[in-house]
Amino acid sequence: MKQMIQIIRKADVEKEYVHVLKLELDYELASLFDAMQQKDDNQISKSKLRLQEIHVELEALHAL
Repeated sequence: MKQMIQIIRKADVEKEYVHVLKLELDYELASLFDAMQQKDDNQISKSKLRLQEIHVELEALHAL
């Protein structure tokens, strides 16, 4: 029974993490858009890098 509870908790934690990553994805896309509007190359690079990291994390969790 304890193993079943642990599995359920782990699944809940993973779902919550995926949700947080998707929120961060939306935020980073908005940041990238703003940086592109302002032609801020430094922020564009940072946003692209973070978007790539989020993508890798979501793929690892099979959330895409």
